[in-house]
Amino acid sequence: MINKINALLAEITHLHAGNSEEIEALRIKYLGKKGEITQLMNDFRLVAPEEKRVIGKMLNELKEKARLQINLLKESFDNPDVAGDAPDLTRTAYPYRTGTRHPLSIVRKEICDIFARLGFSIAEGPEIEDDWHVFSSLNFAEDHPARDMQDTFFVKQGKDLLLRTHTSSVQTRVMEKTQPPIRIICPGRVYRNEAISYRAHCFFHQVEALYVDKNVSFADLQQALLFFAREMFGAGTEIRLRPSFFPFTEPSAEMDISCNLCGGKGCPFCKHTGWVEILGCGMVDPNVLENCGIDGKTYSGYALGMGIERIANLKYHVKDLRLFSENDIRFLREFESAT
Repeated sequence: MINKINALLAEITHLHAGNSEEIEALRIKYLGKKGEITQLMNDFRLVAPEEKRVIGKMLNELKEKARLQINLLKESFDNPDVAGDAPDLTRTAYPYRTGTRHPLSIVRKEICDIFARLGFSIAEGPEIEDDWHVFSSLNFAEDHPARDMQDTFFVKQGKDLLLRTHTSSVQTRVMEKTQPPIRIICPGRVYRNEAISYRAHCFFHQVEALYVDKNVSFADLQQALLFFAREMFGAGTEIRLRPSFFPFTEPSAEMDISCNLCGGKGCPFCKHTGWVEILGCGMVDPNVLENCGIDGKTYSGYALGMGIERIANLKYHVKDLRLFSENDIRFLREFESAT
């Protein structure tokens, strides 16, 4: 058996092949189920006990050598430069996967496009803001819980610099510099000091809309909300407004849509109510208009805001909010057809 092992070792040292089929044939010849090395391994049980240690070591080295040589042949064939040969320019190029838009970018664009058809333009502002634009101008009381460190990331204590907690700060900046009519939509990233879990994160994305002009009514708000819901979730979508409270709007409401999974009949996703909450809204408080230099007796307006992650969850049924920011390529590739 030692002579056979030495003979195979000499053969394997000088293996060569011209294509992948020949490489596979060599693998089967030496390492296949009925290959020569496999047969030697099967015959090992017949070796005398005093020779097993030496021959066993030689067989293992032979098998490893065969694997190494065949792998080298595969690499040299797949990469001609490794073997020193010029690349074959006539070969078909390797396919490259094209990128795709992030699901939040897809949803953000869709929301902005819907409001653009209603005449809204996009407005943006800084993510590091001051207390006036984030809280005070929006009618937040001095002791409002949102000012507490548990909810807000403060950049410098004593200087009122913080990471914005909502994109409403963009609305106040626009109202300070622009007289009505104002019709804007404010998309952007916001930050809140919350524990990260499958349903919450310390940063997320919002889209807020603001319309200020003469004789703007709650009916105008309701019609805009119905148009948005049906454009985003389908023509059969129904909306429901529930009274709520926000410091910067009065009256205020939260909007539900009929569950797009069960059609309003009730399912685990909507907690068997048939309705799913998607945004908050209301008529702009006259105090907010006055704080920004707009006559609250002459003009009125409505505002609304929604989380982009929330809308993306409803459209794509993503159960874990953290997936949106983990950059898992497997998750992102699921949205290639949505771009």
